[in-house]
This record gives sequence, C-alpha cells and structure tokens, in this order.
Amino acid sequence: MQATVHESKHSIMQRILTVFIFTLLIATVGLYIGQFIPVALMLPLSILEVAMIIIAFWMRRRKAVGYAFVYTFAFVSGITLFPIVSHYASIAGAYVVLEAFGSTFLIFAVLGTIGAKMKKDLSFLSSFLLVALIALIAVGIFSIFSPLNSAAMMAYSVIGTIVFSLYILYDLNQIKHRDITEDLIPVMALSLYLDFINLFINLLRFFGILSSDD
Repeated sequence: MQATVHESKHSIMQRILTVFIFTLLIATVGLYIGQFIPVALMLPLSILEVAMIIIAFWMRRRKAVGYAFVYTFAFVSGITLFPIVSHYASIAGAYVVLEAFGSTFLIFAVLGTIGAKMKKDLSFLSSFLLVALIALIAVGIFSIFSPLNSAAMMAYSVIGTIVFSLYILYDLNQIKHRDITEDLIPVMALSLYLDFINLFINLLRFFGILSSDD
C-alpha cells in the first residue's frame, strides 16, 4: 500500500513537471512572438496577465484550473516578457540573457531536487513567503511611479532572487508532502512556472545592472 502511494506521488510529480516544461516551451514561443507585438498592447497584456494570476489562484479554492488556461497564461506572459529581455539584452548584451536563464535553470534544478526529496515539511514557510511576496509587489508598484536607483534596484533583485528561490524549494516540497489530486496538476505547474519566470527576471535584472555598471 505504501509503495502504491509512493508511486502515485511520483507519477503526479512527473506530470506536474511535464506540464511545467510545456509551459516554458509555450512561453518561449510567446517571447518570440512578442517582438512583433505593438508596444501599445504590452500594458493591456500585462494587465490581462495579472488578472489571470488572480483568477487562477481564486479558482484554485473553488474548482480546478484547466490546462488551456495555464498554457494561455504562459503564452501571454512570454509576450510580456519580451520587452524586459530585449531591454537588458540591448544594454548588457545577449549573453546576459543566457547567463540569467542558465543560472535560473541551475537554481531550479538544485533547489527543486532538494525540496522534492526533503523529509521535513516546509509548510511553515508559507506565511513568511507570502509576506515577502507582498512586499516585493508593493516595492515593484512603488518603483513604477518613483524609479529606484541602480543600488536599490540591485538590492531589490537580490531579495527577489532569494524569495523566488525559496518558493521553488517550498513548492516542490509541498508537492511531495501534500495529497495532490489530478485536477490540481495544472495549477501546481503554474506555481512552478511563476517561480521560474520571476527568478529569471530578478537574475536578469541583477546581471543586467551588474554588466551595465562595468
């Protein structure tokens, strides 16, 4: 019986990671399409992206989020990611994008593996991570109206990198320790996708600022 439960959890984990990888591929397509999208449409698409995140985690409490929803979100977020990637590629070079992606992939692989294998349940981190995330969002909104200087933005990126690295550790750990049903696979994959993309953005900003200051 215990072996069956273990196999079931392992199967669910594999399926979540498969959906996660597929969302990254769809986001990559969106990133490519983003270069052809008028700048005027980026703000409405960004608002749609935020609205979809809110809907996804609101629906999570009531009913399942479908695969089509998650893949659509990945495509839209890939499009809105293009201006950020393009900006740092232009000021610091394309290698910075590759450096940020490689670092993100490495951190995700290492911390994800640790989280998935850790026997200790890290659910106690939930409140801390939520507060940290809200603080990051608040500072991000503030910076729209009052741009941060390079030093402050660098500190913001380092904190963001730490927070989303911990989220990767936490989310993979929770997939192991919680009873994840099949209908929750899409939203769990979406959580991992958001961890990955936000970690990538923070590392890209960090490496971009570092390279542009050289």
